[in-house]
Amino acid sequence: MNSQRAQALRSYQGLRTYRVEYRGFPSSRSAEMVVAITYHAPGTKEFTIESATGSKLIIDKVFKKALQSEKEALETENQERTALNNDNYIFRMVGYEALSGNARYVLAVEPRTNSKFLYRGSIWVDAADFAVTRIEAQPAKNPSFWIKNTEIEQIYSKVNNFWLPAHNHSVTAIRLGGHADFTIDYGSYQITDAAQLNDSSNDRVKSQR
Repeated sequence: MNSQRAQALRSYQGLRTYRVEYRGFPSSRSAEMVVAITYHAPGTKEFTIESATGSKLIIDKVFKKALQSEKEALETENQERTALNNDNYIFRMVGYEALSGNARYVLAVEPRTNSKFLYRGSIWVDAADFAVTRIEAQPAKNPSFWIKNTEIEQIYSKVNNFWLPAHNHSVTAIRLGGHADFTIDYGSYQITDAAQLNDSSNDRVKSQR
């Protein structure tokens, strides 16, 4: 069912707010950037920076690099490397939760290779849609010698029939001391082109802005 949802989602628009608070050597810094996104299946994302304030170093080296990495992850070869499937991960069911009428499976995930695109940790899967609703993890491969460790939490919310990112929070410890608090808040979603999930035809459902 979740793979059907992914194939049915042809395009959407949204807005993101990136924030970083860094405390440590050589000085404390902060920055914020608002980005509009347009997605077109199967793997195109267009980013428009609406505003950017604060540390230019963070804006250039963290925010813009994150956007570039996201584009790279959409390349066909990288999509195969990042897919949450048995080729890339070992899955083990560790729990089951039923909160406020929403049932979720809890699975431990272990990457088969130490890739910068993969992670190890836990995922929560909606029992009805079989869609990932939450991730708590660490990168499978440390992206830099200067980074001691990184803890990541990603939350998804259902927009119409589709599960899309709602909030990302990561805390990174730096080897020289200090830490960086990085958040991304997602919202203002508009599903602009999607196929009927319960229809085998190619009819489309379009919403107007």
